[in-house]
Amino acid sequence: MSDQAVRVCRAGCNDAPAIALVLQAAFAEYECLYTRAAFAATTPPTEEIVRRLGEGPTWIALLHRTVVGTVSAVLRGEALYVRSMAVVPEVQGRGVGRLLLERVEGYAGECGFPRLELSTTPFLTTAIALYKRSGFRPSDGGPRELFGTRLFTMTKALEPGRNGRGASTPG
Repeated sequence: MSDQAVRVCRAGCNDAPAIALVLQAAFAEYECLYTRAAFAATTPPTEEIVRRLGEGPTWIALLHRTVVGTVSAVLRGEALYVRSMAVVPEVQGRGVGRLLLERVEGYAGECGFPRLELSTTPFLTTAIALYKRSGFRPSDGGPRELFGTRLFTMTKALEPGRNGRGASTPG
């Protein structure tokens, strides 16, 4: 799959059911590593996703008109907090996650946020590797757990006036 085959765009309320399915599919293999409550919070139902759409931007990755990935962002202090990043297993490892992160970083740069922040679980090793390749580093801040499931925080400092692709122009 090439980058050109995937289109990343802002999500709307009509996309909420597809986002819920992506989250379920992406995290299903890890369900036994979460507490029941933490897994439910990680894979919210459609109604919760609709509510979250009002808290900050959400993007979807489309492959041939099918939603295959998602990410959202919300203001947290001075940082833009990245949450609910997921890619369906069938297309993981093909650059969709990178495209989604680039879109969030571009948005953060356009809005003047000094850094991105996210929380993840230690067992999501593939996602952690992507975050590290994208410039995120472990941080001492943030939550330590989600309903009994261990978390750690990663941050990425952003250069003023630069978008997610390293260019000085809006992207």
